[in-house]
Amino acid sequence: MTTREGQDVMTGSAPETSGQASPTALDPTDGTASPAGLDLAALTGFFDARVPGRRGPLRATLLHGGRSNLTYRVWDDASRWVVRRPPLGGLTPSAHDMSREYRVVAALGGTDVPVPRAVALCEDVRVIGAPFSVVSLVEGAVIRTREDLDAYSDAQVVRAAFGLVTALARLHAVEYPQVGLADFGRPAGYLGRQVGRWWDQWSRVATRELADIAALHALLAERLPPESGAAIVHGDARIDNAILDPDDLGTVRALVDWEMATLGDPLADLALAVVYHDPAFEPVLGGSAASASDRMPSTDVLIETYAAASGRDVVNFDFYLALGYFKSAVIAEGIHSRYIRGKTVGDGFETVEAAVPDLAAAGLRALR
Repeated sequence: MTTREGQDVMTGSAPETSGQASPTALDPTDGTASPAGLDLAALTGFFDARVPGRRGPLRATLLHGGRSNLTYRVWDDASRWVVRRPPLGGLTPSAHDMSREYRVVAALGGTDVPVPRAVALCEDVRVIGAPFSVVSLVEGAVIRTREDLDAYSDAQVVRAAFGLVTALARLHAVEYPQVGLADFGRPAGYLGRQVGRWWDQWSRVATRELADIAALHALLAERLPPESGAAIVHGDARIDNAILDPDDLGTVRALVDWEMATLGDPLADLALAVVYHDPAFEPVLGGSAASASDRMPSTDVLIETYAAASGRDVVNFDFYLALGYFKSAVIAEGIHSRYIRGKTVGDGFETVEAAVPDLAAAGLRALR
């Protein structure tokens, strides 16, 4: 996905949790061959210099690719890590900033926000052809599809949704200057910059003209409300960007995919999480998205849960919701643009194009 204002980062060497909800590699290999976008020989040299204690050869498989940063599961004979790098085709100077993603994960390591352990950052593009980060692998359940939900009761599914919203409230409660993130963003004027920045992003990625996108942008610019506050915002809070305790889905072991994190308005973060529950967003994830299942709690219940967990007043939410639809439509167009240029890795991208007009129309409905 794209600009920071607009995965998985996943500790330890314990065996990976078995079952359909566990992280699953896209590569059907034994990991000895270099997957797309990751040179294992070059990565081994970096590990020898920066990640001591390697035992045996490094192996890797692609976990997720193309919609977001490329994410790899990397292991040797004793330990397991996650390596993240930008996608093969990026369109904006601020997109896929690995140092920012790594910095926020490292800063949150001493808080009650569940994150992986930060291991190493490489900003030298000469190593594998792009900057990349290394974090520890967190074991647990990752729920991506409606089929993944079939293994769980309705009560467990609701607990999973509540767990994510509660983790988001914890994130928004962090005193960001105290964890070294006072300069991580500019919260004052965040909403106005979001509207302008995502419109600029549209001009960079658009593959067609859409009148609803222009109309939505104009209405958002016209109806900017006062900001509700300032917090660290995740920027992409979906159920599949959380690693859950398989025995209690309400416990989030790690929030992942921090590439769009910044300082901003926490209600914008909540609104985007709500947008992900709309079936209109489902094609962006290749269809059958767990977040859009009708077994998930309603929008009103999610908002009430967040308000209770955070103690915040959820006001002017029609604007925040419309902004979330606007942002998600531009993100989807960016994914589609990479797909038609042959810059995606993996399957399921052919459905993304159709989501863009539906998301823009939903944004207009939220405001009108």
